[in-house]
Amino acid sequence: MNLEYFIAKRLITAKDYKSSISAPIIKIAISAIAIGIIMMIVSVATGIGLQKKIREKVSAFNGQIIISNYDNNNSEVTTVPISKKQDFYPNFKSVPEVSHIQAVASKAGIIRTENAFEGIIFKGVGADWNNIKEYIVEGKLPDFTKALNEDVIISKFLADRLNLKIGDQFNTFFIKEEQGKLPNSRRFKIAAIFNSGFQDFDATYIIGDIRHIQRINKWNEDQIGAFEIFVKDFNEIKATGNKVYEATSSNLDTKTIVEKYSYIFDWLQLFDFNIVIILGVMILVATINMVVALLVLILERTQMIGILKSMGANNWSVRKIFLYNAFYLIIRGLFWGNLIGIAILLIQQQFGIIQLNPENYYVNQAPVYLNWIYILLLNLLTITVCFLVLLIPSYIITKISPVKAIRFD
Repeated sequence: MNLEYFIAKRLITAKDYKSSISAPIIKIAISAIAIGIIMMIVSVATGIGLQKKIREKVSAFNGQIIISNYDNNNSEVTTVPISKKQDFYPNFKSVPEVSHIQAVASKAGIIRTENAFEGIIFKGVGADWNNIKEYIVEGKLPDFTKALNEDVIISKFLADRLNLKIGDQFNTFFIKEEQGKLPNSRRFKIAAIFNSGFQDFDATYIIGDIRHIQRINKWNEDQIGAFEIFVKDFNEIKATGNKVYEATSSNLDTKTIVEKYSYIFDWLQLFDFNIVIILGVMILVATINMVVALLVLILERTQMIGILKSMGANNWSVRKIFLYNAFYLIIRGLFWGNLIGIAILLIQQQFGIIQLNPENYYVNQAPVYLNWIYILLLNLLTITVCFLVLLIPSYIITKISPVKAIRFD
């Protein structure tokens, strides 16, 4: 084994290596490995990062499982209240997979300023609303734990359209369900501005104290529009949703955000397919280049193979020499590929150089999910596939005759 390793190392570091015919082919093979691992690392990190970021955004503004009244007919606006006095509130003890539950209510209205007006949905929340904190671009979250106040959170999209800023006040008119009655009017003050990146949400919702909706609808303090639930493991949301459904009464409807926003999550699933295609193509390209490089090395070193065989080396010993050589080239390519790929991800993570259109991707910049386990697995996958495939061309060595090889020129 030591002799074989020494010969392999000598083969790699020989002075005539750089000037040999195989030199440019070997450089191409190393470059192919490097480019391949760069593409794989970047595609996996950005693909999974985009999925996680969009999922987090949808969850932050809607919860992950929604419990509402069947009579609301899946409407965004809650007209029929449900009681907060439920066995599962405020702690969903019967389903340990639930991490948090909060009460919300929604009502349609119209914001009217001196120069413009916009139709909106006022989303009333309770005291524990901190999920959208990271999406606040101006101001700070209002305090809903004390007395009823007029502070609200409005999207940057609506603020720009209505020419409003932090501290401005505006009138909102809420239409009553009873026909012929004048709308309720409320005056609100902007405490914070958010930017979710979801055009439909940004163009529609403002967020404020749930007690405003309770008063406008003449509900009791324990009456709300719906419950929003957050789970510990989103990957198990379907199973958790079924458990929540079983734990609630028959007059309550349960729906996960995967069901509510199926068009978004169906689109996100396409990223998994795209990532698999990229991985397959990159490994295929890298493997083909390594096979070509190995074949050229074998042809170029035919005389050496003949000499080793004439000295008593068996076929497998000689094959291992070239496989060691190929392994060394693969490691070189992986080293530079990982170095460049991780550097690209860290730069994007810190500076957000690559920007995206939020109307198409729901985010302003390409998000990065840097997971060292994924990177390690990609490297192991590349090494394993390349090494297994290289066993095939190395079989040519067994067909080389020592006498003919020594005479080969």
